[in-house]
Amino acid sequence: MTLTTPPRQVRAIGAFALVTLIWGSTWLVIKDQVGVLPPAWAVTCRFALAAAGMFALALARRESLTLPPRTLAFATLLGLCQFFGNFQLVYRAEQHITSGLVAVIFALLLVPNTLLGRIFVGTRVSGRFLAGSAVAIAGIALLMLHEYRAGPAGGAAVMTGIALTGMAVLCASTANVMQATQIARRTSTVVLIAWAMAAGALADFAFAWVTAGPPTFDLGTRQLLGVAYLAIMGSVVTFPLYFALIRDWGPGPAAYSSVLIPVVAMGLSTLFEGYRWSALAEAGAALAMVGLVIALSPERQARRPSRKVG
Repeated sequence: MTLTTPPRQVRAIGAFALVTLIWGSTWLVIKDQVGVLPPAWAVTCRFALAAAGMFALALARRESLTLPPRTLAFATLLGLCQFFGNFQLVYRAEQHITSGLVAVIFALLLVPNTLLGRIFVGTRVSGRFLAGSAVAIAGIALLMLHEYRAGPAGGAAVMTGIALTGMAVLCASTANVMQATQIARRTSTVVLIAWAMAAGALADFAFAWVTAGPPTFDLGTRQLLGVAYLAIMGSVVTFPLYFALIRDWGPGPAAYSSVLIPVVAMGLSTLFEGYRWSALAEAGAALAMVGLVIALSPERQARRPSRKVG
């Protein structure tokens, strides 16, 4: 990861922290939504509102909403991977396993992001990044073991939830790597995401209608606020920041937010749900933090000894 100027580094770290904090909080809200709405309709509501918000943001920035046909097709594919496949799978996974376990498994996004980024966009992978990632993955494994032991679901339900989350990770990783390609870099992040969200929302609507039937919503104030929070804070605010990080840092380093998100989610669960930390969870969180520091710290170049002349 190379950051050219200190101000750019500060902005990137600030964006990284904000994305991590917001997405760390969304897991609790998603769980609440799934308890009231069919998962397919919960995703549809979120991204229909998010797409409207993203188009409004683009207009406020006075950006042209017109995209060339090739770029529009690219945005559609991006939306199908990120805002349809990824989220439909995640919301369904939360019907089978705890939100904490879904968040922990999603931390493995680091692995396919790094591999696919290296294969398809030639992202450089340093030895320090690999070492830090190994430490972080060890921490994720401990968190996963803790959540598996604590989860109330039976074995078959757990395996179904893990499989759904694994497929969601692959969908999200594909979309992440697409953001690092040249066609994405030549396009406004906000406009590209707006069209991608619109495509994803249309696919979500069709899928929800076929699998869950016509919408029958009976939402209270809490659920409406939850939809708004997921759409605006969890989507309109965060996705432009996250995709900009992918373009600046590369898919692998940007995915380190997914390593910290479970720690944030578990911390919030401690405050609002009475979550109790075990030795496994504490060790896993500590390893994840250490791995993050190792992987994202700048590499020091060896100094060559000066040669005396004369």
